Amino acid sequence: MRDMQAIADRFEIEALRGELTDAAMMRDYDRVVSLFTPEGAIRWPHIDKEFVGREEIRAGIEWGQGLWEFFVQHVHPGIIQLDGDIAAGRAYIQEFGRMRDGSSHLNYAVYHDRYQRTPGGWKFSERVYEVRYLDATPLAGSPPHTAPEPHRS
Repeated sequence: MRDMQAIADRFEIEALRGELTDAAMMRDYDRVVSLFTPEGAIRWPHIDKEFVGREEIRAGIEWGQGLWEFFVQHVHPGIIQLDGDIAAGRAYIQEFGRMRDGSSHLNYAVYHDRYQRTPGGWKFSERVYEVRYLDATPLAGSPPHTAPEPHRS
């Protein structure tokens, strides 16, 4: 039974990571914060920003997304280490887009995560973003002039 619980926990944590990426890409800030514990934190040391608690996380994510003209994030699964009702993990990130100030942005990064089992399922208790590569070369492409409305489920 213990092995089945570990499989279920890993599956739920992977789904949590996927849902957070989807919520951020769809700019669904309420859903983003619902995926964190009430005292959870997001830390972006590369720009000296830290958001602790759901209210600050929502404001921080909304502020950050507001800087982008367009933004795409690709997440690649990394390790998950379980320890009872807590876990730690990493996710590997590629992001690109253009900022509203006209600058371009491409980076490769790592999220260092901590998770907590709650009555509502696994939640993030901390996400720390570590940029490993940054390229500000102007992007050659652009988004379509008429972007379709996102499909919300």
